[in-house]
Amino acid sequence: MLDRLKPPEGAIHRPKRVGRGPGSGHGKTSGRGHKGQKARSSPDMPAGFEGGQLPLHKRLPKRGFHNPFRKEYAIVNVRDLNRFPAGSVVDEEVLREAGLVKGQWDGIKILGDGEIKVSLTVKAHKFSRSAVEKIQAAGGSVEILPS
Repeated sequence: MLDRLKPPEGAIHRPKRVGRGPGSGHGKTSGRGHKGQKARSSPDMPAGFEGGQLPLHKRLPKRGFHNPFRKEYAIVNVRDLNRFPAGSVVDEEVLREAGLVKGQWDGIKILGDGEIKVSLTVKAHKFSRSAVEKIQAAGGSVEILPS
């Protein structure tokens, strides 16, 4: 029924016709008032302009450093890997299907929190030292993907 959609009654307003004589109520200055910067034909003011007062974004202190090259990694703990069957290969696609990784990340990092009881081949971009030890102790292997 998309061809029959229409806005509810009263949702559509007639456009305000300014500058069409005194009888319209919007004649002469067309709702802009008398003189001043905003009454002119092109009142170009930058965003955040405060009438010459130092703008808020310049008055506030600047702190820290933002690294534009920083990489954000999705975190998965080894205890979460117990849900996969022994001998399987666990990579990003499998982790996303299982709901362990959601959203956009620059890579996946496996951390060593918890215990792992199944032998798996785990493929990720980064591993903590304890995660590698626990996965290998359970009989599994680790493969580091290029970042």
